[in-house]
Amino acid sequence: MHTVDWKVLETRHVTRDEWLSLRADRCELPDGRIVEPCYVLEYPAWVNVVALTKNQDVVLVREFRHGMQKTLLELPGGTTEPEDISPLAAIRRELLEETGYTSETFVETGRLYPNAATHNNVLYCFLATDVEQVDRPRLDDTEQMDLVLMPLEKVIELTANGGLLQALHVGSLFLALARLGRVH
Repeated sequence: MHTVDWKVLETRHVTRDEWLSLRADRCELPDGRIVEPCYVLEYPAWVNVVALTKNQDVVLVREFRHGMQKTLLELPGGTTEPEDISPLAAIRRELLEETGYTSETFVETGRLYPNAATHNNVLYCFLATDVEQVDRPRLDDTEQMDLVLMPLEKVIELTANGGLLQALHVGSLFLALARLGRVH
């Protein structure tokens, strides 16, 4: 078996701020060719959750997404913060902040690479069952979202018909459905 890994010869950061770090690498391919620049977007880990109530409603949020210039229906989630001791702690915090919901039962359903070609981070996917609203949402200054409860069956139908458009959330829904024994 021959090596297919690229060797990083040089790295420089094009920009770094609280939201984004963009790195430009100079790489050597296994056959000796040089590729530059190879851009890498550096992000912390992300988390999201399929949160199910006792009645099998999914807790969703509707939020404007600047990149697409659209308001989208999504799963609760976000970025891990330095104070989060684990991805589980991060998703518990995010779900509570965005929706006011929580649960005693969170399980990690899988890990996905948001875009392995250009991103260096991992998305941790969770399923929370028997969630209950225990507080009001406490949104960040830039967050404006509506809370939406939707029956699981309707979320599945909506996703199949293009109504859940965030690719990472569709992947997370699939992993949650597999954990629930709904994928054969």
